[in-house]
Amino acid sequence: MTDTQNNKKQGAKNVVALLLVGLVAGMVGLSFAAVPLYRIFCQATGYNGTPKRANRGADEVLDRTMTVRFDANVDKHLDWSFVPVKKKMEVKIGETALAFFKATNHSDHPIIGSAIFNVSPQQIAPYFNKIQCFCFTKQTLAPGASKEMPVTFFVDPKMADDIDTENLSEVTLSYTFYRNDEPVAEVARGGNSGS
Repeated sequence: MTDTQNNKKQGAKNVVALLLVGLVAGMVGLSFAAVPLYRIFCQATGYNGTPKRANRGADEVLDRTMTVRFDANVDKHLDWSFVPVKKKMEVKIGETALAFFKATNHSDHPIIGSAIFNVSPQQIAPYFNKIQCFCFTKQTLAPGASKEMPVTFFVDPKMADDIDTENLSEVTLSYTFYRNDEPVAEVARGGNSGS
């Protein structure tokens, strides 16, 4: 075998090695991006009971009203209480509404929590739009501190034209807070402590 043939074989091996390294790096990158991409997909489509995100309210308000019920849960590893300020409200379809939830830290140290949410029944999720929400945002509460957190939302008037949702009159917005185990040294030094 000549030097030229050896160089060609070595070059081919290097190309294959680089392609494999690139493939592995791409797969690792996609695995890290999977959760945020899934969250964006769910918020854009209402998939899996995930309300959609909106920048502003609806252009139309219907005379028809819906009962919106609020459900609040806390993971057993989080020493907080978490409740809706009002358990339900009547809203017109298309009307921008504001609801509040209250969290209290019952521990003797600062804790960071994060909430996830869903809407039921699931077929209404594509029409339930949140303009402002505390979900997926780290909430830090100092020992004994309480904090009210707002949710601004509306039900899209297009739901009245959907055969699967046209007769629905109730929807439940449910949140669950989980412990977010990140360092809270800044809070202990007097940073954001909740109020």
